[in-house]
Amino acid sequence: MAFLLKFSRLIDWISNALGKLVMWLVLAAVLISAGNAIMRKAFNIGSNAYLEIQWYLFAGVFMLGAAYVLLHNAHVRIDFIAARLGKRTNALIDAIGIVVFLIPLCVILIDLAWPFFMRAYESGEMSENAGGLIRWPVILLIPLGFAFLLLQAVSELIKRVAFLTGALPEPFSYGHEKSAEELLIEEKEAAEAAAARAGAQGDAR
Repeated sequence: MAFLLKFSRLIDWISNALGKLVMWLVLAAVLISAGNAIMRKAFNIGSNAYLEIQWYLFAGVFMLGAAYVLLHNAHVRIDFIAARLGKRTNALIDAIGIVVFLIPLCVILIDLAWPFFMRAYESGEMSENAGGLIRWPVILLIPLGFAFLLLQAVSELIKRVAFLTGALPEPFSYGHEKSAEELLIEEKEAAEAAAARAGAQGDAR
């Protein structure tokens, strides 16, 4: 288990590095989008290449950021249900979901996307728009993104199993901010506990 946890930490480091790269991609997309809009409105100068690079950067943010989101436990959950379950129950559900759904999904999509990328690369496929960009770099993001997501899924599975077997005190490397539903449940439970204490003190008198 010690070796697997070390491997998990390496994957986490890679996903964190990708997350930092994605932040710069967001900035680049904003600057290019703003510059393109200014040139088009102020000087009536437009370019399909500038438009398409924005799409490419958005694709990079989405595909390369997925592993980072999974690492930081920021993906979509049914918080109203998850907040009512214990850590071990949630960890077990996560482990089953990773093995049954996430890992097979990543493998299938990598297998489907790789030939698609190879055809675009070998043919030098270009955009159909005048002045557009070559297509294979953005198509490469599909198998690449799912490959990084697959690695992070393996890391998360290792951590869940380690937590369930007592090798880790927590099932996550990083927590997440509590949702509105979780905060509401905590407030309700605190109010009920306060009411119960007040009732007990009243009975004691």
